[in-house]
Amino acid sequence: MNTETEDIEAIERVVATVERTQRTKDVEGFLGLFHPDALWTTAHGKVLIGFDAIAEFTRAVLPHASWDGEVTYETVHTQFLGPDVAAVKVRQVYHAAAGDTEGAPLYVMTRQPDGAWLLHACQNTEVRAD
Repeated sequence: MNTETEDIEAIERVVATVERTQRTKDVEGFLGLFHPDALWTTAHGKVLIGFDAIAEFTRAVLPHASWDGEVTYETVHTQFLGPDVAAVKVRQVYHAAAGDTEGAPLYVMTRQPDGAWLLHACQNTEVRAD
């Protein structure tokens, strides 16, 4: 297997872990995906700069989040911006009784010295139906 294929598979595992941790409200598992200097913008435009801000927000919000369905995340495109940087477009779908809604997150991920890929600069964008 070539390195790019291995990296794409590793990145897809991170996206799958985002899905799992959101579904199960696993705060610490979710936070374990972030680079210490991460930047996260929520679907509603709240900007969180640095791990501490992301952790404070996540610990306050995720355990109390409620939804009547489930969420799925699918990696739809990975573009390497350098050997250790990737832009990852994700399709996020909330499946609910009232109908599905979508998000279109963009994750800029960086490979760490140990080979792990972490979320570094992320924008979670709500998709509005026309």
